[in-house]
Amino acid sequence: MKNTSYYAERNNKNTIRIRRLLNDLPEFCYDYFTGIENTTSTLTRLNYAYDLRVFFDYMFNETNVFSGKNKNTLEPSDLEGVRASHIERYLSYLSAYEDQDGNMKVNTERGKARKLASVRSFFKYFYQKELISADVASKVKTPKLHDKNIIRLENDEIGKFLDEVESGYGLEGHAKGFHKKTQKRDLAMLTLLLGTGMRVSECVGLNLSDIDFSINGLKITRKGGNQVVIYFSDEVKVPLVDYINERNENPYLKDEPALFCSLQNKRITPRAVENLVKKYASISTPLKHITPHKLRSTYGTALYRETGDIYVVADVLGHKDVNTTKKHYAAISDDIRRKAATKVRLRD
Repeated sequence: MKNTSYYAERNNKNTIRIRRLLNDLPEFCYDYFTGIENTTSTLTRLNYAYDLRVFFDYMFNETNVFSGKNKNTLEPSDLEGVRASHIERYLSYLSAYEDQDGNMKVNTERGKARKLASVRSFFKYFYQKELISADVASKVKTPKLHDKNIIRLENDEIGKFLDEVESGYGLEGHAKGFHKKTQKRDLAMLTLLLGTGMRVSECVGLNLSDIDFSINGLKITRKGGNQVVIYFSDEVKVPLVDYINERNENPYLKDEPALFCSLQNKRITPRAVENLVKKYASISTPLKHITPHKLRSTYGTALYRETGDIYVVADVLGHKDVNTTKKHYAAISDDIRRKAATKVRLRD
C-alpha cells in the first residue's frame, strides 16, 4: 500500500529542502530553525530559509558588517553590528537583484514585507535568547501595502469556465487529445474548487476515503494541519460521482489512495492544477488571470454576497483571523452599503 499521507510526504520533502538550504547559511542558524520547529510549519520554515539566504548574501556581499567573517565563523554576537539602516537598505536592494545563479529577481511591496517578516523573526529569536542586546529588525517599518483588486469570476463567467472544462471546445492539438482522457477528472476537481472554496493544497491532498456521500462531506487538512469536514452541494456531487466511477475502473489506481490522479496514475500536483485552471480560463475568460486561488475568491465572494456574514465566510474558508477575510472581501461591502442606503426612509 502506498503512503496515504500526502501531508507527511510534503513535510518530509520540505524538511530535506530546509537542511540543504542550511548549508548556505551561517552555522548558528541551525539553532534558530530548531528553536522555532514546534511553533511553525515546515513550509513556513522553508520560506524563512530561502529569505534568510538572500539576507545573508546581501550582508556578506553588499556591506562590510561581517568583514573578516564567513558563514562558518559567523556567530550570533556578530549580529550586533547590524543596524536598522542596513535592513532598510536591504529592502531597497530587494527591488531588483541577481541571485546566486545570476537570475534577475524583483520584489513588490508584498515580497519585501514577507522577507522583512523573516528577518524580524530571526532577530527576535536571538534577542529573546539574550544572545544579542537589541532587536533592531523590529524598528524597521513594514513597506506600505496597497490593496490589490480582487480578481474573481462573475456568475456568467463561472458558467463559461465550467462549460469549457466540460466540452473542451476551445482546446487545440494535444490539449484536445488530453481532454478526452481527463475531462471527468477536470470537471469534478474544478467544480469542487468552485463549489467549496478549498485551497489547491487541500484539494490535491484528498484521498478517496475522505469523502462521505451520505452527508455530502469531505475531510480536509487545513494549512495548520487541523482536519475539518466541509460540505458540498448536489451540483458538486454529480461530477464527483461520475469521475469516481471512471477512476474505479482504472486497474492501475487500485492501490492509489489519492482522489485526483494524473495520467501517470499518481497524485496530481498543485502545479498541475494551476496549469489546468490557466488552460481553461485562458479560453473562457482571456482578459482575467485566473488561478486556483481566484476560484477560491470566487466562492468566498458568492458566499459573502449570499450571507452577508463575514464570520461565516472566514469559518468556511478556514481563515484563522477574520481580518484576513475582511481584507479580501472588503470591496464587496460596497454592495451592502448601497443596499443599506435604501433601507432607511426619511419621510413616509
